[in-house]
Amino acid sequence: MNSDNADRKGQVVYFSHGGGPLPILGDKSHAAMVAFMQQLPGLLTKPEAIVVVSAHWEEKVPTLLGSISPSMFYDYYGFPEESYSIQYPAPGEPALADTIADLFRKQDLEVSIDSQRGFDHGLYIPLMMMYPEADIPSIQLSLTRGLNPVHHLKVGNALRELLNENVLIVGSGFSFHNMHAFVWNGEKPADPANDQFQDWLIDVCTNKNYQQQEREKLLADWRGAPSSGYCHPREEHLMPVHVCQGAAGNAGDKVFDDYILGKRSVAFLWK
Repeated sequence: MNSDNADRKGQVVYFSHGGGPLPILGDKSHAAMVAFMQQLPGLLTKPEAIVVVSAHWEEKVPTLLGSISPSMFYDYYGFPEESYSIQYPAPGEPALADTIADLFRKQDLEVSIDSQRGFDHGLYIPLMMMYPEADIPSIQLSLTRGLNPVHHLKVGNALRELLNENVLIVGSGFSFHNMHAFVWNGEKPADPANDQFQDWLIDVCTNKNYQQQEREKLLADWRGAPSSGYCHPREEHLMPVHVCQGAAGNAGDKVFDDYILGKRSVAFLWK
């Protein structure tokens, strides 16, 4: 940890959130991920509030969920009937949304607050495993249409001041997200192309020899990474790591490196 982060109260985590509701439906290809999610709170100080940057929400400008009691938004289809009665009744935190909006305005970033949208599965599926009591106020932050990596790093930079408080910033994405390449039969075939990209991402986010400026440049140019187009034909599941790295401002630790849906995927924690 950098010395200027020594008094930080907040924490930042990016993880791969799996395929829709499958992690809580007993799908065997998510077993390693489920075990990790259940154990992750043990690596954390219990936060007073959670801010989730979900890969499943894109708006014209960064948008914050402002409801005091968010509804459930079942943003998937084709899953068993019980997938559409899941409840995660965590309270919202409109005051925190207002605080974050002010942080964005200080950095000349446009921002909006949506008081109608509910929690999507990028929030409620992982948090059901991490904090099943649903007793921590939680809000969501959208990605921005166009998925510009430099912009999402700036969004993260604007969030950094939030880490002076006991807030957990979550990047809920997937470090591998090629829907046509997932393996649905439980096997884990060798995939050297994916290994190349996962190893590159691990290096960028955890190598303490990099300065933050170097890390941000590498993430800004992520399309030049090996096998980037194969692992992310569309980058919405990667952009949360840009927000997280921008917010953290230092090297993180790899806390998960295993298989989900037959593909190697990773998670990082910055404290």
